[in-house]
Amino acid sequence: MRLRARSILPKNLAMFIGEYEHTLDEKSRVSLPRQFRTGLGRKVVMTRGLDNCLFVYSRSSWEKVAAKLQELSFAQADTRGFNRFILSGAAEVEVDSAGRVLIPEHQRAFAGLSKTLIFAGVSDRVEVWDAKRWNEYKAAIEKKADALAEKLGEVGAL
Repeated sequence: MRLRARSILPKNLAMFIGEYEHTLDEKSRVSLPRQFRTGLGRKVVMTRGLDNCLFVYSRSSWEKVAAKLQELSFAQADTRGFNRFILSGAAEVEVDSAGRVLIPEHQRAFAGLSKTLIFAGVSDRVEVWDAKRWNEYKAAIEKKADALAEKLGEVGAL
């Protein structure tokens, strides 16, 4: 009997993991890591993310995020603000034949992107960070990892 490895994720949803360093060129283009290209597809949605990074979604993952945001009550000021933050900051971006994307100016400014970028795979999305900010953030999180794990364990997440 032959066993096959199966993903626990739906077929149309990719799992992004790992971190990769890439360089922003003079035209504000950057190559997507090869490991992420298939799961992201030829058109991606890039938006302002949390912690001053950018979120990059495949079209199918973005549709799920947008649908969840639409379900929230617009009567709540916090919901309206968060929807504006995520949705108005979004842009559909084409991946060129070389695997590069053009990062819109408003997104580069928001994330404080310089020449060296980090792509971090975070489950259903890819995050784009300025390398210096990423290294500072990662160092702070690594110091708190045990405490975070304990907190998540208390609520049954781990």
